Amino acid sequence: MSGPTGIDALLERVRGGYRRVAPLAACDAAGAGTALLVDIRYAALRERDGVIPGALVIERNELEWRLDPQGSHRLPEATGHDLRVVVVCNEGYASSLAAESLHRLGLHRATDLIGGFQAWREAGLPVTVS
Repeated sequence: MSGPTGIDALLERVRGGYRRVAPLAACDAAGAGTALLVDIRYAALRERDGVIPGALVIERNELEWRLDPQGSHRLPEATGHDLRVVVVCNEGYASSLAAESLHRLGLHRATDLIGGFQAWREAGLPVTVS
């Protein structure tokens, strides 16, 4: 019997199940309408750092309920299991686990943003600060 899995090993295993996307590629896909950016950061981070224009904000604890195409609490954007979702967290860790959870719901094109919001901002991509 093997021991518990640490978070680093879990992230490596999860990320091996899909192709992650870099900030510029995510921006291009969102701009072309071929991907839905979903910001799962909590409100304090969005208030402090800003948001990605056009990204759908769904806090992590509601993600599966809002994006499950078969769910009774889904958002209009949850159009089907072929939806390409790019999950964005602050630094690209929680988003990996969230993308894997979406895969379990059948959203087979779900992925996450390498480096998260911080990498997006560092790449000089659009950010709206309130």
